Amino acid sequence: MTGIGGVEMGAQAARSRALAVLRIRSRALAVALLPAAAAVILLVGGSTGHLPGGGWDVLRWVVSVLALCVLLAAAGVALVVARSRPAVTPTVTVAEESAPDLYRMVRDLADRLDVPAPSAIALTPDCDSWLEDRTHPAHGPPPAEKHHDDLAGPGGAAHRRSPTAPVLVIGSPFLWWMRVGELRAVLAPVVAGTGPSAQPDIAAARRFIRGLDAAVAVASAGRRDPLSRVACAGLGWASRLLLRSCRGHAAEMERGVAAAAAERAQAVDYGLRIVAQEQVGLAYAGWDRLLTRVALPAWRMGRWPSRLDVGVVAALTELSRRDRLAEGFASRLGERPACDLLEEPGVMDEAVSLLAARLFHGGPAETGADWSPVGWEEYPEEVVDRTWRTDAARLHRVLDTLGVRRAAEGTAPGTDGPTLARVLDHLTTPDAASTAPLTAGSDAHAAAETQNGPGTPLADPDAARRPADDPGPSRPPCDDSDASHPAFADSDASRPPYSDPDAPQPPYGDPGAPHPSYGDHATPVPTAPAEYDEDDLADTTARGAALAAGLTAQLAREEAEARPTGARAPSSAPGPAAGPDAALWDDRALPLLPLQPPRTGREILTAHITAMVCCAAMDTAGAAPALDWLDGPSLLFDGARAADLAPSVLSLVETGDPGPLRAWMTELGIRPEKPVRLV
Repeated sequence: MTGIGGVEMGAQAARSRALAVLRIRSRALAVALLPAAAAVILLVGGSTGHLPGGGWDVLRWVVSVLALCVLLAAAGVALVVARSRPAVTPTVTVAEESAPDLYRMVRDLADRLDVPAPSAIALTPDCDSWLEDRTHPAHGPPPAEKHHDDLAGPGGAAHRRSPTAPVLVIGSPFLWWMRVGELRAVLAPVVAGTGPSAQPDIAAARRFIRGLDAAVAVASAGRRDPLSRVACAGLGWASRLLLRSCRGHAAEMERGVAAAAAERAQAVDYGLRIVAQEQVGLAYAGWDRLLTRVALPAWRMGRWPSRLDVGVVAALTELSRRDRLAEGFASRLGERPACDLLEEPGVMDEAVSLLAARLFHGGPAETGADWSPVGWEEYPEEVVDRTWRTDAARLHRVLDTLGVRRAAEGTAPGTDGPTLARVLDHLTTPDAASTAPLTAGSDAHAAAETQNGPGTPLADPDAARRPADDPGPSRPPCDDSDASHPAFADSDASRPPYSDPDAPQPPYGDPGAPHPSYGDHATPVPTAPAEYDEDDLADTTARGAALAAGLTAQLAREEAEARPTGARAPSSAPGPAAGPDAALWDDRALPLLPLQPPRTGREILTAHITAMVCCAAMDTAGAAPALDWLDGPSLLFDGARAADLAPSVLSLVETGDPGPLRAWMTELGIRPEKPVRLV
């Protein structure tokens, strides 16, 4: 059969590449033993009288010392490679008693594919699925032969009860967004990868590569004393040299494994898998948007959304509703959602949500006074409103440090509170003030003075907002309406980099291939606000640049003070019922996978002015904070989203012209001279 022939060809190609990797290991051992062999020849020749003379004696001593040094160095490198802890992906283990249907489905897949079943199942906050080897002694004792997590079960074959089988890691968004049939079709080529993984040569080659990768991490850790630095430099050089030598063969080996697994899985739900792949891309786009637009603002406020997977379903459902695509996918609603394979999906969703907050933001490992969960129904009040008022308070504190007076000259007594007019007056340039048209009947005339001259009257109110057609978001359960849509164009999150630039990297997404891990050697990207950047603020006004610099410095101080709350929790600290496998990965440097680079000064200034405008809208015009599943925090007027705010704020930031923003506020009845409530 063609399928069987393709499987054999892929497996043979992978095995030949694995043997090439093992030959490189053998050659490295031979090179390390070569000085010792030369020393043995010289010593034997001297003892038998074949190499007499003082010159030969000196050479014997030199070669013997060299051989001893090389052997010691090789033994040290081999010991580090063998004993170093390979990186492991942070996951949440799913016990069989908490998901018997999921284990049964995976077991059935393994039986149909005639491959060993995975030893366990784990969830990760990522839109991908892969197999991961966790048999290294540093990862803990192997499971017992008849452990309840052994997917093969007591009735399976003996080789399917092997404790060395890899762990099946499933992206949690798949369980909530996909149907059972779609999930089974997507997992089929991944589970099929356990067959090549059990091949001894392939397994040995993978262990060697992972050991070299871990050795590079050990060498990169650095030491203070000179002797340790020299030893680490030598270890890193040798490990990187071997990794470069193995890179091509290892990549081809993983491609062969993936090809064999994909060929074997063609007999299982092949037609459904083509349709399910569309849902994979859609789930990734929705997950990316949810993390960057919705979860990140909450994390910055010290709150972590506890139902992220439910949120991605809501986001994709909202997208389908807006694009009027839901009717075309109504047939999927009659099928069983994959989250029903879990006994307690809410507990698993909470554990994965906490892990996502740790990986992408660096939050603490457990709930505390400054790190508490938040439900979607509480999000507008607890996150959106608090974020805006906190930013507005910070904005006024920085204005105080810059010496900006609270109220304009000639205003009525008692109006020296935190007002939007104070911000507008400070950022308005004299040129923009003199050219802005006058609008009669405006309530903002009470704030018509600035430090450098007359203030800016309101512009023509004809530039009205365009209200959105959509009401506020809903919160559907995991089995509610969904639809398909192309990937979002402005995706912000990036895929995690591989552990070492010189290490071999399998093609991303190959079924059955080992996934890049995020372990000890992951290099975190700093998340503190960016330093004052003259190029970034070159097109802004002088006052805007100074205010942005002050906000950036203030944010940096606040984040530095709050950083100890995200420190690593002690290993004895209790966690949730289904918590992350913290013992398997090093979480001392968090976040491991930051979602976004540090914000620029212009972005920080724009966000704070926008927050102040929203506070004024809520306190003086009856607006309300809301959650938009696709765009995050939003402002509602009479149930409709406020539009056209961003261009008006940018006009003030970049040119010092408040005309468009004043016109926008006049249309909505916002009174900038009224004090607002801050936190």
